[in-house]
Amino acid sequence: MITDKDIERINELYKKSKTPEGLTLEEKREQAELRGAFLASVRNNLKGQLDTIKIQKPDGSIVDLKKKHQEKYGN
Repeated sequence: MITDKDIERINELYKKSKTPEGLTLEEKREQAELRGAFLASVRNNLKGQLDTIKIQKPDGSIVDLKKKHQEKYGN
């Protein structure tokens, strides 16, 4: 899970990368690792939101999109 401290560090490294001195090799690795963790967190959060979407049809019935997707694609 990504924390506010991790996001602050991502931003610090980004700002430093734009300076003339740039990032050291170790800082570049840290930046890549933190960005990867951030993207994984965003993907997991989005998947969680999408998995809970339900749509109400005009006839009043409710369709669970996760179940519908699983039935259609077998995931």
